[in-house]
Amino acid sequence: MSIASTMRAVIAAEPGGPEVLKLVERPVPVPGPGEVLIKVCAAGVNRPDLMQRRGAVPVPPGAGDVLGLEIAGEIVATGPGAVVNGTTVMALVSSGGYADYCVAVADHCLPVPPGIDPVQAAALPEALFTVWHNMFELGALGIGETVLIHGAASGVGSLAVQLAKAAGARVIATAGGPAKTDAVRRLGADRAVDYKACDFVQAVAEETGGRGVDVVLDIVGGSYVARNLAAMAPGGRHVSLSFMEASVVPIDLGIVMGKGLHLTSSTLRPKAREEKTRLARCVSKHLLPLVAGGRVKPLIWKTLPLAQARDAHEILEKNENIGKVVLVPDVTGQD
Repeated sequence: MSIASTMRAVIAAEPGGPEVLKLVERPVPVPGPGEVLIKVCAAGVNRPDLMQRRGAVPVPPGAGDVLGLEIAGEIVATGPGAVVNGTTVMALVSSGGYADYCVAVADHCLPVPPGIDPVQAAALPEALFTVWHNMFELGALGIGETVLIHGAASGVGSLAVQLAKAAGARVIATAGGPAKTDAVRRLGADRAVDYKACDFVQAVAEETGGRGVDVVLDIVGGSYVARNLAAMAPGGRHVSLSFMEASVVPIDLGIVMGKGLHLTSSTLRPKAREEKTRLARCVSKHLLPLVAGGRVKPLIWKTLPLAQARDAHEILEKNENIGKVVLVPDVTGQD
């Protein structure tokens, strides 16, 4: 395959709203040691992309200004020492996904499971890495335990619901509005709570006979944290993935100590290259077989062309999506 010398890419021209996103021309990157060059078929859109666009988070050292943290496509060039199994892959990347070509660490590439198309594949890496590390490693979710998943209609949340059920856990999931709670219920949630109409703490008490949940996956922060702690069972694990409401919150240590709770969190993008390699191996071993077997499937809300990245960000800003929004360089938009 011939490789062009230049490509289209999406950057944030300055910190701000979706209107600051610009389609620009850039040189096609060259893979370094242990890296591969991928011709992008599709790129997932994630909330960390929105935070980078706003200037709300620092870009990790070595990451570029082209947005995009997960892709699927075809390997067209390899750097020194790069070893990959096959040419069609999906990959977690530190930047550069919103483009025609993107460099990825070879060890952070995963094979695309049978029956998964490029759009679905591009919606998987960020969620698979995130859910494995947070729900199964930090949260230590086990068979027969109960997990409370906030934002369950999101890309990460919708996959977390399916993976928790596949692991033999009971799932209580929150989402906003009947359409989203219906979708979450179809994914397998045992109880879908419309947070706009119901108190999730009360719903958890009803669903667990007052015992509470063993694990909480929280993306809200702010006022949710105290309510999460109230809804947790003794020995429960609270895992913060993000903070859409606020990052600084009061904590009642009496509740934490009385119940023996564990509060933990992580961020994926700044992790060391070696740690992401470890996570990739865990995902490949434990989670990809569930995708390949059809028990877990990414939920796609909308597919848009690369030039409509602004529209993609606006969808996430308004919280309209049920599942993932994906950018595709070479096609028109689809529902």
